Amino acid sequence: MSTGLIIALIVIVAAVLVVAAVLTLRGRGPQHGRGLKRRFGPEYDRAVARHDGDEKAAERELTERVERHGSLREQPLEPARRQQYEERWTAAQERFVDSPREAVAEADRLLAELAKDRGFPDGGQYEEQLAALSVHHAHHVHGYRRVHTLAGARVNADRDGDGRVNTEELREAMVEARALFEDLVGPPQRREESRTPTDESQVRAGQPRDGRENSRGHLPWAFNRRHAKGS
Repeated sequence: MSTGLIIALIVIVAAVLVVAAVLTLRGRGPQHGRGLKRRFGPEYDRAVARHDGDEKAAERELTERVERHGSLREQPLEPARRQQYEERWTAAQERFVDSPREAVAEADRLLAELAKDRGFPDGGQYEEQLAALSVHHAHHVHGYRRVHTLAGARVNADRDGDGRVNTEELREAMVEARALFEDLVGPPQRREESRTPTDESQVRAGQPRDGRENSRGHLPWAFNRRHAKGS
């Protein structure tokens, strides 16, 4: 085989490899985006909105989150510790009637502490903790974002026209944050099977253990009432 023929074959092979690489990269682009949409759900849309509709910039941010926190392994909770968290959340919900702002602040602190116990970054590094939670609990992390924002808001920033605290926004934040709480508190299957139906509804719904029933099946009777007092 002549030298010229060998060179020609090398050039052809190199060209084929370049074309294949380009096609591969093009094919990965949309799939990567679709994968991020599936993984992050509503967090994907929020990231796009933060980047003024720039999907590429949003996908770079989300990809960086996955690279930083994707290998994180959540740590289990001891049964006693889990029960403490459940009792604290129930108490915060019941406190909402008289002190909605304090209840939201407690929910913020509780979620930060619970996330740390499960192996996420410390709550003192809120942005980093939120980023890690978004990788593993993307569909529910926004509730934590809402209670954290409201807990840190200035008093005058959350008042309605007649000077009272807007409890409806606080209530909605607590409702949304509960989904992340339930994800993180995650009782083991064995514990689920050992509960009676009454115990299950009381603990998971945060209902007082005094026999009062919750018609909505999610929140204790007091927390669901619209006439909570301002704090």
